[in-house]
Amino acid sequence: MAFAIKAEVKDPQAGTFSFVAQKTMYGGKQIAEGDTIFVFASENEGGQGLVARGIVTSSEAISRRPDLERQTPRVSVSIRRTASAVRRMGRDEIKRFKDWKDGRPETELNFKFYRQATNKIVGVSDRTAAFLDGFF
Repeated sequence: MAFAIKAEVKDPQAGTFSFVAQKTMYGGKQIAEGDTIFVFASENEGGQGLVARGIVTSSEAISRRPDLERQTPRVSVSIRRTASAVRRMGRDEIKRFKDWKDGRPETELNFKFYRQATNKIVGVSDRTAAFLDGFF
């Protein structure tokens, strides 16, 4: 399984990325060292969407807080860039894909990333990973 992260990316051209205590959804908590991950610079923080593909170099689950009854699992990850996006892929390109049952990669990304505005790590299907590979 491949993964994608939507987060604040301070330097979209960096060779490595580090994200601390990121929320996980849709299988994101299963991320591990060696996994492929697609990095999206969050538009909520002025980013432009897809910026890089990389390999997870470290992954560490964050312990749950005992004082909170409900909380989303969180993970800290480090990523080594393996490719830079050469075409744009962000909210503007996928917001029209809203038929949640159509099976399209764009719809999967819209559902997992933009239906809720929060930044997060998500698992993506093989079909969506192959689709995203076309942007490099």
